[in-house]
Amino acid sequence: MRQGLDIADVEAQTKIRAKYLRALENEEWGLLPGPTFVRTFLRTYAEAVGLDPHVLVDAYRAAADDAVEPEPAAPAPPRSPRGSRSSSRPDRPRARPPGPPPPLVLIGGGVVVIVVFLVVLGLIGGDDSPKSDKASKTEPTSTTKPPRRAASPTPSGVTVRIAPSVPTYACVDSGDGTAPIFEGTLSQPRTFRNAKELRLNLGKRSVKITANGKAVSVAQTAEPYGLQVTKGASREITNGPRPCA
Repeated sequence: MRQGLDIADVEAQTKIRAKYLRALENEEWGLLPGPTFVRTFLRTYAEAVGLDPHVLVDAYRAAADDAVEPEPAAPAPPRSPRGSRSSSRPDRPRARPPGPPPPLVLIGGGVVVIVVFLVVLGLIGGDDSPKSDKASKTEPTSTTKPPRRAASPTPSGVTVRIAPSVPTYACVDSGDGTAPIFEGTLSQPRTFRNAKELRLNLGKRSVKITANGKAVSVAQTAEPYGLQVTKGASREITNGPRPCA
């Protein structure tokens, strides 16, 4: 019936387990889940191997009808002998003892049990190892907005950032008469902080200075540059001693 196709190829194409495919080819209907699934398997299998699905389904129905035994007829009630007196009341028919359920009822119940079993264990498709059927659940999107980060507090005190265009000598202290915070060659941008005051002494003016977040205008001359920065303002040091001078 498979017309030379490999059973693994048919299994991959139809998503029907190999043992069910073998049962279909050998007409071993007892190994299959039930009539509903058998007809579905037959149609899928026929389309995969290039056969007429109607012919296979009709053949299966004929075989299934032959396998169902007719229900035995109920025995006729005994006749009363001639000449006996008939009672004034007709005899009530005696209740028949419950017999075994009809084959169709058994088949229908078996189909329901097998359907539930297949849904739970996922026997249709895939490999022979049972896999649990995990229903994907979509997590509800949370509408709660993330808490806003608190704004970083403005640093207290005095802040000066020096960004030299070319390496330059620099000396920084925290006021007249204090020890230098930094003294040396400054070639990379650097930020200095102090609580109340900062003073600068730069050998070259090819720099960009930001004092307390505000840009400081530096006149481009050949002379060294001095700057005093406090919390309230900044001013160029033109007279008086400079740091490290």
